[in-house]
Amino acid sequence: MKKTILIIGGTGAQGVPVVKALASDAKYNVRVITRNASSKEAQDLATIPGVAIHEGNAYDEMTLRQAFKGINGVFVNTNGLAIGEKAEIYWGIRLYELSREFGLEHFVYSSLEYASKLGNFQSKYRCFLDAKGKVADYISAQPTAPMAWSVLTACTYMESLTELLRPTPDPSDPTTLVFAAPLGSAKFPLLHLEDYGKYVRWAFDTPARSNGLNLHVGTEDVNWSDLAATFTEMTGKKAVYKDFTLDEYFSRGTVPDPERKVGHSADPNDSTLLTYRESYGGFWSCWKDELSKRDYDLLDEILPTRIKSVREWMKKTGYSGEAKSVLKDYRDRTVMRKVSNMT
Repeated sequence: MKKTILIIGGTGAQGVPVVKALASDAKYNVRVITRNASSKEAQDLATIPGVAIHEGNAYDEMTLRQAFKGINGVFVNTNGLAIGEKAEIYWGIRLYELSREFGLEHFVYSSLEYASKLGNFQSKYRCFLDAKGKVADYISAQPTAPMAWSVLTACTYMESLTELLRPTPDPSDPTTLVFAAPLGSAKFPLLHLEDYGKYVRWAFDTPARSNGLNLHVGTEDVNWSDLAATFTEMTGKKAVYKDFTLDEYFSRGTVPDPERKVGHSADPNDSTLLTYRESYGGFWSCWKDELSKRDYDLLDEILPTRIKSVREWMKKTGYSGEAKSVLKDYRDRTVMRKVSNMT
Protein backbone atom coordinates (compact mmCIF):
# COMPACT_ATOMS: atom_id res chain seq x y z
CA MET A 1 0.00 0.00 0.00
CA LYS A 2 1.11 3.57 -0.65
CA LYS A 3 2.55 5.38 2.31
CA THR A 4 1.20 8.75 3.40
CA ILE A 5 3.56 11.57 4.34
CA LEU A 6 2.35 14.60 6.28
CA ILE A 7 4.04 17.89 5.43
CA ILE A 8 4.33 20.67 8.00
CA GLY A 9 5.10 23.92 6.17
CA GLY A 10 4.09 22.56 2.79
CA THR A 11 2.85 25.78 1.20
CA GLY A 12 6.08 27.74 1.80
CA ALA A 13 9.08 28.25 -0.45
CA GLN A 14 10.81 25.16 0.93
CA GLY A 15 7.71 23.02 1.36
CA VAL A 16 6.35 23.26 -2.19
CA PRO A 17 9.34 21.49 -3.82
CA VAL A 18 9.20 18.88 -1.05
CA VAL A 19 5.55 18.15 -1.84
CA LYS A 20 6.29 18.00 -5.56
CA ALA A 21 9.24 15.64 -5.10
CA LEU A 22 7.24 13.25 -2.92
CA ALA A 23 4.26 13.33 -5.28
CA SER A 24 6.34 12.98 -8.44
CA ASP A 25 5.26 9.35 -8.87
CA ALA A 26 2.79 6.93 -7.30
CA LYS A 27 4.92 5.88 -4.32
CA TYR A 28 3.51 8.30 -1.73
CA ASN A 29 0.32 10.06 -0.82
CA VAL A 30 1.04 13.53 0.51
CA ARG A 31 -1.03 15.37 3.12
CA VAL A 32 -0.33 19.09 3.51
CA ILE A 33 -1.52 20.94 6.59
CA THR A 34 -2.25 24.62 6.04
CA ARG A 35 -4.22 27.34 7.82
CA ASN A 36 -5.91 28.42 4.60
CA ALA A 37 -7.01 25.71 2.17
CA SER A 38 -8.24 28.36 -0.26
CA SER A 39 -4.89 30.12 -0.62
CA LYS A 40 -3.26 30.08 -4.04
CA GLU A 41 -0.38 27.94 -2.76
CA ALA A 42 -2.74 25.35 -1.28
CA GLN A 43 -4.98 25.31 -4.34
CA ASP A 44 -2.00 24.81 -6.64
CA LEU A 45 -0.77 21.87 -4.56
CA ALA A 46 -4.26 20.35 -4.47
CA THR A 47 -4.15 19.93 -8.27
CA ILE A 48 -1.20 17.53 -7.98
CA PRO A 49 -2.28 13.85 -8.05
CA GLY A 50 -1.82 12.22 -4.66
CA VAL A 51 -1.79 15.50 -2.71
CA ALA A 52 -4.51 16.24 -0.13
CA ILE A 53 -4.93 19.49 1.77
CA HIS A 54 -5.72 19.34 5.50
CA GLU A 55 -6.91 22.73 6.75
CA GLY A 56 -5.83 23.66 10.24
CA ASN A 57 -3.18 25.28 12.41
CA ALA A 58 0.04 23.26 12.49
CA TYR A 59 0.78 24.75 15.92
CA ASP A 60 -2.35 23.38 17.57
CA GLU A 61 -2.35 20.03 19.39
CA MET A 62 -5.86 18.91 18.42
CA THR A 63 -5.37 19.85 14.78
CA LEU A 64 -2.13 17.89 14.68
CA ARG A 65 -3.74 14.84 16.25
CA GLN A 66 -6.32 14.83 13.48
CA ALA A 67 -3.69 15.34 10.79
CA PHE A 68 -1.49 12.54 12.19
CA LYS A 69 -4.16 9.88 11.78
CA GLY A 70 -3.25 7.33 9.13
CA ILE A 71 0.16 8.71 8.18
CA ASN A 72 3.44 6.81 7.92
CA GLY A 73 5.93 9.66 8.01
CA VAL A 74 6.21 13.40 8.50
CA PHE A 75 8.36 16.20 7.14
CA VAL A 76 8.58 19.15 9.53
CA ASN A 77 9.54 22.70 8.59
CA THR A 78 8.42 25.09 11.31
CA ASN A 79 8.41 28.86 10.76
CA GLY A 80 10.40 30.58 13.46
CA LEU A 81 10.20 33.94 11.70
CA ALA A 82 6.48 33.79 12.42
CA ILE A 83 6.18 32.05 15.77
CA GLY A 84 9.48 33.02 17.44
CA GLU A 85 12.33 31.00 18.90
CA LYS A 86 10.63 29.60 22.01
CA ALA A 87 7.61 28.33 20.09
CA GLU A 88 9.75 26.90 17.32
CA ILE A 89 11.77 24.87 19.83
CA TYR A 90 8.61 23.69 21.58
CA TRP A 91 6.80 22.64 18.43
CA GLY A 92 9.84 20.97 16.91
CA ILE A 93 10.17 18.73 19.96
CA ARG A 94 6.42 18.25 20.35
CA LEU A 95 6.07 17.14 16.72
CA TYR A 96 8.76 14.54 17.32
CA GLU A 97 6.94 13.33 20.44
CA LEU A 98 3.62 13.07 18.59
CA SER A 99 5.33 11.14 15.81
CA ARG A 100 6.59 8.60 18.32
CA GLU A 101 3.17 8.42 20.01
CA PHE A 102 1.42 7.75 16.68
CA GLY A 103 3.92 5.06 15.71
CA LEU A 104 5.29 6.78 12.61
CA GLU A 105 7.98 5.07 10.59
CA HIS A 106 10.08 8.12 9.74
CA PHE A 107 10.47 11.68 11.06
CA VAL A 108 12.31 14.10 8.76
CA TYR A 109 13.20 17.50 10.20
CA SER A 110 14.20 20.62 8.30
CA SER A 111 16.95 22.34 10.27
CA LEU A 112 19.35 25.27 9.99
CA GLU A 113 22.82 25.82 11.36
CA TYR A 114 23.11 26.19 15.12
CA ALA A 115 25.09 29.39 14.67
CA SER A 116 25.58 30.22 18.36
CA LYS A 117 26.91 26.73 19.06
CA LEU A 118 29.28 26.86 16.10
CA GLY A 119 30.53 30.21 17.40
CA ASN A 120 31.18 28.94 20.93
CA PHE A 121 27.94 30.58 22.09
CA GLN A 122 29.25 34.11 21.57
CA SER A 123 26.40 36.62 21.40
CA LYS A 124 27.54 37.98 18.02
CA TYR A 125 26.35 34.75 16.38
CA ARG A 126 22.96 34.43 18.04
CA CYS A 127 20.21 34.49 15.41
CA PHE A 128 17.02 32.92 14.06
CA LEU A 129 18.98 29.87 12.84
CA ASP A 130 19.54 28.68 16.40
CA ALA A 131 16.05 27.40 17.23
CA LYS A 132 16.07 24.75 14.52
CA GLY A 133 19.64 23.83 15.45
CA LYS A 134 18.58 23.25 19.05
CA VAL A 135 15.74 20.99 17.93
CA ALA A 136 18.14 19.12 15.64
CA ASP A 137 20.40 18.47 18.64
CA TYR A 138 17.41 17.07 20.55
CA ILE A 139 16.42 14.81 17.65
CA SER A 140 20.01 13.65 17.18
CA ALA A 141 20.02 12.44 20.80
CA GLN A 142 17.06 10.12 20.15
CA PRO A 143 17.29 6.43 19.23
CA THR A 144 17.00 5.43 15.57
CA ALA A 145 14.40 2.77 16.42
CA PRO A 146 11.50 2.14 16.53
CA MET A 147 11.10 5.36 14.51
CA ALA A 148 13.73 6.46 12.02
CA TRP A 149 14.75 10.10 12.07
CA SER A 150 16.63 12.27 9.61
CA VAL A 151 17.70 15.89 9.78
CA LEU A 152 18.31 17.96 6.66
CA THR A 153 20.21 21.13 7.55
CA ALA A 154 19.55 23.70 4.86
CA CYS A 155 21.09 27.09 4.11
CA THR A 156 19.96 30.24 2.31
CA TYR A 157 17.96 29.52 -0.82
CA MET A 158 19.63 30.32 -4.13
CA GLU A 159 16.25 31.67 -5.17
CA SER A 160 16.75 34.49 -2.65
CA LEU A 161 18.94 36.08 -5.34
CA THR A 162 15.62 37.29 -6.74
CA GLU A 163 14.51 38.75 -3.41
CA LEU A 164 16.53 39.39 -0.23
CA LEU A 165 19.88 38.95 -2.02
CA ARG A 166 19.05 40.41 -5.42
CA PRO A 167 21.32 43.06 -6.96
CA THR A 168 20.22 46.70 -7.03
CA PRO A 169 21.38 49.61 -9.22
CA ASP A 170 24.42 51.55 -8.03
CA PRO A 171 23.17 55.06 -7.11
CA SER A 172 26.29 56.60 -8.68
CA ASP A 173 26.03 54.48 -11.85
CA PRO A 174 22.57 53.01 -12.56
CA THR A 175 24.03 50.85 -15.36
CA THR A 176 25.88 48.82 -12.74
CA LEU A 177 24.13 46.35 -10.48
CA VAL A 178 25.43 45.87 -6.96
CA PHE A 179 25.46 42.58 -5.07
CA ALA A 180 25.75 43.85 -1.50
CA ALA A 181 26.44 41.77 1.59
CA PRO A 182 28.43 42.10 4.83
CA LEU A 183 30.58 39.08 3.96
CA GLY A 184 34.10 40.34 3.29
CA SER A 185 35.88 37.68 1.22
CA ALA A 186 33.99 34.76 2.79
CA LYS A 187 32.10 32.15 0.81
CA PHE A 188 28.37 31.95 1.45
CA PRO A 189 26.47 28.66 0.95
CA LEU A 190 23.38 28.73 -1.27
CA LEU A 191 20.84 25.97 -1.91
CA HIS A 192 18.63 25.32 -4.96
CA LEU A 193 15.12 24.71 -3.63
CA GLU A 194 14.14 22.09 -6.18
CA ASP A 195 17.11 19.97 -5.13
CA TYR A 196 16.12 20.34 -1.47
CA GLY A 197 12.86 18.58 -2.28
CA LYS A 198 14.83 15.77 -3.87
CA TYR A 199 17.00 15.37 -0.76
CA VAL A 200 13.84 14.98 1.33
CA ARG A 201 12.56 12.37 -1.13
CA TRP A 202 15.91 10.56 -0.84
CA ALA A 203 15.61 10.54 2.96
CA PHE A 204 12.19 8.85 2.84
CA ASP A 205 13.20 6.49 0.02
CA THR A 206 16.41 5.24 1.67
CA PRO A 207 15.89 5.04 5.45
CA ALA A 208 18.72 2.52 5.78
CA ARG A 209 21.06 5.32 4.72
CA SER A 210 19.29 8.42 6.04
CA ASN A 211 18.24 7.13 9.47
CA GLY A 212 20.25 8.91 12.16
CA LEU A 213 21.86 11.29 9.67
CA ASN A 214 22.09 15.08 9.90
CA LEU A 215 22.77 15.93 6.27
CA HIS A 216 23.98 19.47 5.59
CA VAL A 217 22.74 20.31 2.12
CA GLY A 218 23.69 23.06 -0.30
CA THR A 219 24.50 23.81 -3.92
CA GLU A 220 27.75 25.77 -3.69
CA ASP A 221 29.72 27.98 -1.33
CA VAL A 222 29.75 31.25 -3.25
CA ASN A 223 32.23 34.11 -3.04
CA TRP A 224 30.23 37.29 -3.67
CA SER A 225 32.86 38.76 -6.04
CA ASP A 226 32.67 35.57 -8.08
CA LEU A 227 28.87 35.81 -7.97
CA ALA A 228 28.95 39.27 -9.52
CA ALA A 229 31.45 38.16 -12.17
CA THR A 230 29.38 35.09 -13.04
CA PHE A 231 26.25 37.22 -13.30
CA THR A 232 27.97 39.57 -15.74
CA GLU A 233 29.24 36.63 -17.78
CA MET A 234 25.81 34.97 -17.95
CA THR A 235 23.67 38.08 -18.55
CA GLY A 236 25.96 40.68 -20.09
CA LYS A 237 24.92 43.12 -17.35
CA LYS A 238 27.66 44.92 -15.45
CA ALA A 239 27.71 43.92 -11.79
CA VAL A 240 30.02 44.39 -8.82
CA TYR A 241 30.20 43.20 -5.24
CA LYS A 242 30.24 45.74 -2.43
CA ASP A 243 31.15 44.60 1.06
CA PHE A 244 29.21 46.55 3.67
CA THR A 245 29.37 46.80 7.41
CA LEU A 246 26.29 45.51 9.20
CA ASP A 247 25.12 49.08 9.88
CA GLU A 248 25.48 49.94 6.18
CA TYR A 249 23.67 46.75 5.23
CA PHE A 250 20.65 47.55 7.42
CA SER A 251 20.55 51.16 6.26
CA ARG A 252 19.90 49.93 2.70
CA GLY A 253 16.44 48.70 3.69
CA THR A 254 17.06 45.14 2.54
CA VAL A 255 15.68 43.81 5.81
CA PRO A 256 12.28 45.40 6.46
CA ASP A 257 11.84 47.01 9.89
CA PRO A 258 15.20 45.99 11.44
CA GLU A 259 14.06 47.01 14.94
CA ARG A 260 10.98 44.78 14.74
CA LYS A 261 11.00 41.54 16.74
CA VAL A 262 11.55 38.22 14.96
CA GLY A 263 8.30 36.31 15.47
CA HIS A 264 5.59 38.46 13.96
CA SER A 265 2.79 36.29 15.34
CA ALA A 266 4.35 36.06 18.81
CA ASP A 267 3.88 38.46 21.71
CA PRO A 268 5.93 41.54 20.73
CA ASN A 269 6.60 42.18 24.41
CA ASP A 270 8.36 38.84 24.85
CA SER A 271 11.82 39.84 26.06
CA THR A 272 13.43 36.70 24.60
CA LEU A 273 12.68 37.74 21.01
CA LEU A 274 15.53 39.23 19.00
CA THR A 275 15.10 42.16 16.65
CA TYR A 276 15.75 41.63 12.96
CA ARG A 277 18.88 43.75 13.36
CA GLU A 278 20.18 41.47 16.11
CA SER A 279 19.13 38.26 14.39
CA TYR A 280 20.39 39.06 10.91
CA GLY A 281 23.56 40.46 12.48
CA GLY A 282 24.22 37.04 13.96
CA PHE A 283 23.25 35.39 10.69
CA TRP A 284 25.77 37.34 8.62
CA SER A 285 28.47 36.99 11.29
CA CYS A 286 28.11 33.21 11.14
CA TRP A 287 28.69 33.12 7.40
CA LYS A 288 31.36 35.84 7.31
CA ASP A 289 33.42 33.79 9.77
CA GLU A 290 32.73 30.63 7.74
CA LEU A 291 31.64 28.59 10.75
CA SER A 292 29.92 25.92 8.67
CA LYS A 293 31.10 23.53 5.96
CA ARG A 294 29.30 21.12 3.62
CA ASP A 295 30.51 17.84 2.17
CA TYR A 296 29.76 18.37 -1.51
CA ASP A 297 31.33 15.05 -2.51
CA LEU A 298 28.75 13.31 -0.31
CA LEU A 299 25.96 15.41 -1.81
CA ASP A 300 27.13 14.45 -5.31
CA GLU A 301 26.94 10.80 -4.29
CA ILE A 302 23.44 11.15 -2.82
CA LEU A 303 22.04 13.31 -5.61
CA PRO A 304 24.20 13.02 -8.76
CA THR A 305 21.75 15.13 -10.77
CA ARG A 306 21.85 18.09 -8.41
CA ILE A 307 22.60 21.63 -9.55
CA LYS A 308 26.26 22.09 -8.62
CA SER A 309 26.97 25.79 -9.05
CA VAL A 310 25.40 29.23 -9.17
CA ARG A 311 26.41 29.37 -12.83
CA GLU A 312 24.43 26.22 -13.60
CA TRP A 313 21.46 27.59 -11.66
CA MET A 314 21.54 30.91 -13.52
CA LYS A 315 21.56 29.07 -16.84
CA LYS A 316 18.76 26.73 -15.83
CA THR A 317 16.46 29.46 -14.53
CA GLY A 318 17.35 32.26 -16.94
CA TYR A 319 18.28 34.42 -13.97
CA SER A 320 18.43 38.11 -14.84
CA GLY A 321 18.56 39.73 -11.40
CA GLU A 322 14.97 40.91 -11.56
CA ALA A 323 12.85 40.90 -8.42
CA LYS A 324 10.64 37.90 -7.81
CA SER A 325 8.86 36.96 -4.60
CA VAL A 326 10.01 33.65 -3.12
CA LEU A 327 9.60 33.73 0.66
CA LYS A 328 5.91 33.83 1.55
CA ASP A 329 6.67 35.09 5.05
CA TYR A 330 8.81 37.93 3.71
CA ARG A 331 6.14 38.82 1.14
CA ASP A 332 3.38 38.85 3.76
CA ARG A 333 5.42 41.10 6.09
CA THR A 334 6.15 43.50 3.24
CA VAL A 335 2.46 43.76 2.38
CA MET A 336 1.58 44.28 6.04
CA ARG A 337 4.18 47.07 6.32
CA LYS A 338 2.84 48.84 3.21
CA VAL A 339 -0.72 48.67 4.54
CA SER A 340 0.44 49.97 7.92
CA ASN A 341 2.24 52.90 6.26
CA MET A 342 -0.94 53.88 4.39
CA THR A 343 -3.11 54.02 7.52
